[in-house]
Amino acid sequence: MCSSHATVRGLLHEAPDAERVVVVDNEASPEHLSRATTEAVDVMLVIAEPYFKSLETARRYCVMGKQLGIPRVTVVANKVRDENDAAAIEGFCESNGLDLFAQVPFDPMLAEAERAGAAPIDHAPSAPSVRAIADLVDKVLATEPLLATG
Repeated sequence: MCSSHATVRGLLHEAPDAERVVVVDNEASPEHLSRATTEAVDVMLVIAEPYFKSLETARRYCVMGKQLGIPRVTVVANKVRDENDAAAIEGFCESNGLDLFAQVPFDPMLAEAERAGAAPIDHAPSAPSVRAIADLVDKVLATEPLLATG
């Protein structure tokens, strides 16, 4: 195992306790799933955009996460532009047995924040995407098995 994966794996095993939740934003690659980095993971959020290739990739990652024994593997739809996008994502998830956890709308304010070099929550705290992400955080914190394992 390469040293960077070993370091992340060690941190994930040591960091969580009853007062802390650790969020890791992994690169869009299955490598971390194949390196035992996920042994201490309780919830895996797989981000998918409303396009077939992205949804199909999310499906494969969900299958891998479940095969690795991650207790909760679920999809977060990102950049949802309208009801057609939402329906396509919901239909794909339903027909493939995937849990759709949340949806984050497409929001030009995110690009504005990026150009300004600011965090979205600081740049536009009332933007639809920022509100959706805040709701997502609340939902994650209330999700089993997080409550059961600390």
